[in-house]
Amino acid sequence: MSLPAPNLDDRRFQDIVDEAKRRIARHCPEWTDHNVSDPGVALIELFAWMTEMILYRLNQVPDRLYVKFLELVGIELASASPARTDILFTLAAPPEQSIRVPGGTQVGTERGHGEDQIVFMTDTDLMLVRPKLTALLTRTDGRFENKTDELGLEGTQIPVFPSLHVDDAMYLGFEESLEGNLIRVDIEVSGAAGRGIDPRDPPRVWQSWNGRDWSNARVLTDTSDGFNTSGEVTLLLKGRHENLAIGPVRAHWVRAKLVDPAVAGRTYDTPPLLDSVNVVGLGGAVAAHHAEPAPRELLGTSTGEPGQVHVVRRAPVLPRRGARERVEILPARREPGVDPDPVPWNEVADFTDATEADRVYTWNGATGEIRFGPRVIGRDGRIRQYGAVPEEDAQIWVTGYRYGGGRRGNVGAGKLTVPLSAIQSVDSVRNLEPATGGVDAESVENAKVRGPLYLRGGHRAVTGKDFERLTRAAAPGVARARCLPPLKAGDPVRLLVVPRSDVAPETMKLKDLALKQDLVNQIKGYLDGRRLLTTQVRIDTPSYQGITVVAEVHAAPTVRPEKVREDAERALYAFVNPITGGPDGNGWPFDTDLSIGDIFSVLRGVAGVSRAETVHMFLADLRGQQQPEQAGQRVQLAKEELFMSVSHRVVVRQ
Repeated sequence: MSLPAPNLDDRRFQDIVDEAKRRIARHCPEWTDHNVSDPGVALIELFAWMTEMILYRLNQVPDRLYVKFLELVGIELASASPARTDILFTLAAPPEQSIRVPGGTQVGTERGHGEDQIVFMTDTDLMLVRPKLTALLTRTDGRFENKTDELGLEGTQIPVFPSLHVDDAMYLGFEESLEGNLIRVDIEVSGAAGRGIDPRDPPRVWQSWNGRDWSNARVLTDTSDGFNTSGEVTLLLKGRHENLAIGPVRAHWVRAKLVDPAVAGRTYDTPPLLDSVNVVGLGGAVAAHHAEPAPRELLGTSTGEPGQVHVVRRAPVLPRRGARERVEILPARREPGVDPDPVPWNEVADFTDATEADRVYTWNGATGEIRFGPRVIGRDGRIRQYGAVPEEDAQIWVTGYRYGGGRRGNVGAGKLTVPLSAIQSVDSVRNLEPATGGVDAESVENAKVRGPLYLRGGHRAVTGKDFERLTRAAAPGVARARCLPPLKAGDPVRLLVVPRSDVAPETMKLKDLALKQDLVNQIKGYLDGRRLLTTQVRIDTPSYQGITVVAEVHAAPTVRPEKVREDAERALYAFVNPITGGPDGNGWPFDTDLSIGDIFSVLRGVAGVSRAETVHMFLADLRGQQQPEQAGQRVQLAKEELFMSVSHRVVVRQ
């Protein structure tokens, strides 16, 4: 239950009028007419109304003090969140060469009467390429057949799904990546072949290779009725599009795969027979967000004083992205004839760890306020400057920023149709899906409710989960943390920390997971201000149990064994790893055993592996001082242990 805010003065208009009338007899006894028609009573009521307004403002003081208290403890208004959607750019004609749609391209809604235009900006570059078909393969029962030489030959017919078994597929290989591209596949098929399906729900799916798996492409139109007749299939490829070697052929693949008829309904009576295929580029789609760009802006000149505050012209400001959206200081002292270079400064969340030499600032997205470090006098009289201060008369610039966001950006599908940036050959733009995710900047009333929840909600290190969460927040160099309770009363809490490492899993060594003293000091300093005074903490590293896997797998006939072996071993190194391992890829979980079945699952998921034959696990010494020891079907972990890969070996048979 919240504490009630007191009224400093609870008198109302009638109370003040009645009190004034009671004082008339004592201060002015000859005044006997107290009716509302009397001019004196009218004056009393006028001043009573003015007094009531003053009392109303006075009673807002506790509320204002409460808001100021929230500011003191670091509660700031959350900035607006932008809505997001994909923007489809359609070309006026197929491209003769690649067309680049640069990141930051602006698209807007139609400007209605008395309404502001809603503007979206693309997140990244989009390359619209001319598709060049270089290969055509078919797959049936796990075997590939290269039909590239037969493509386009007169009188040649290529079965799309040769055996009509589930996972039969036709593979189209392209020279360049078609990431995000909109393509049209022109298909000519022979007469009665491919009958038996429901044209409205054909049992096939179009997919592209993203480097790790096959991702579904969006079918916008299909006038071929699922290879029933000659026609056109319009596909929008989503996500990445990487090359892949299938047998001796390396290309960027798009495939049409036959799916289970129990899922899609009726299947084909006979395989569709392909006479010819041609692919044309029509455009592409790229992610965009609700925002407008602000150009380079002069905020003013520095006074040379600490704690300066400058405000940009437009707000709310969206989260900054790189060097294009930051503060630069142009020095005041300039040599004659020499234009000084602006000095970049860095944005930080707060000034807690800033020193006097750090060129840092904070930027409040909700209000647009840019603050420089304050100067604080301690109880011992020493002065500490948190962050550097721009020299007097120096010019303070922002290189640019994006502003906008909010619920108004949640527009419906097909509303973003007005291109605001000139792009070569683009005929039209639109959003296929509604924009979602737009949230207005936080209100003061919401912050007043959120403040107590924030202060009560786990920003103190009390439980083991608190220590683990706060340790991960203490420094970006922490990948994982595990808190173990004291073994007995008086012992310190054991905090096991796995440092972040950019070393590839297959080359990771024990020394790469050693804790550096700087990281330990940063964690301790962060926790000291949040733990109980009676709780002592000892920061340590987990114990690592080395695991070596020796396996034998069988590969598909058209896949190179060397490639399968490399991919299989790489998958094992990534899976049995304290940082990238485990079922979810976030590091091998504490208290989770490793079984032979886990290894079989990893190997079966490797592209090109038809089956895993045998698997053996060995306990390996990470320091290389002892010979590996064969393990059983399952390896158990102690509470303070994690698994780590050592010298996996995969033998590939064909």
